[in-house]
Amino acid sequence: MSQTVRLTATVTPDDEGWYVARCLQVEVTSQGRTVDEALANLREALELFYEDEPIPEAEQQPIVAPIEIRLSA
Repeated sequence: MSQTVRLTATVTPDDEGWYVARCLQVEVTSQGRTVDEALANLREALELFYEDEPIPEAEQQPIVAPIEIRLSA
């Protein structure tokens, strides 16, 4: 029996031309040369992660919000 779980990911470029995809609900991260590849690799990593971990009971979506900070010069 298969189940679909909706998770949230962020994708950011790194300094070496790769993209890093991170899941916000669990500490799982992957990377790829393109955004699509990074997300596909993250999907695979999450599927492997949940082979040994319980599936979340309720889909709690994180609040994603930009913040600004002030840095001293």
